[in-house]
Amino acid sequence: MTISLRDVAPEDEAFLRAVYACTRAQEMSMVPWNDEQREAFLRFQFDAQDKYYRAQYPEAGFQIIEHNGEQVGRLYVSREPEQIRVLDITVLPQHRGRGIGSSLMRDMLLEADQNNQSVTIWIEQFNPSRALFDRLGFKIVQEDGYNNLLEYRPADMDGPAVPA
Repeated sequence: MTISLRDVAPEDEAFLRAVYACTRAQEMSMVPWNDEQREAFLRFQFDAQDKYYRAQYPEAGFQIIEHNGEQVGRLYVSREPEQIRVLDITVLPQHRGRGIGSSLMRDMLLEADQNNQSVTIWIEQFNPSRALFDRLGFKIVQEDGYNNLLEYRPADMDGPAVPA
């Protein structure tokens, strides 16, 4: 399995919008909107999220995840002195369950162990990827009623060793 990352380019916009839309698919299935309304909402939300990430984390890496040369997701990461902040990791539904996200996260945890950094990510409380983060040793460190801030701390910071 070959997983690679490359920087987002302007021609990736349609793909990134599709990745974002897949994260809201369950929610969109419950609203009584027509396709045009759903698309407008998703366009507005994607633009707002993208603008926020780029304004708040200008030094972050915004990357496309590729599996065997095919675009399969996005990974946005801000590397800071004390922590690696995962802004977003999303693998398209049809590519999940193949170890892509696990592999990328394990690489980040090894990097964090080597640099004595924590790794953090905010996820929705109902997000099924929570099981992955639990397996990798993340713990809830903050809740806001809808989202959980998860944190991995290296063994040198009293956290677990990276699971195999």
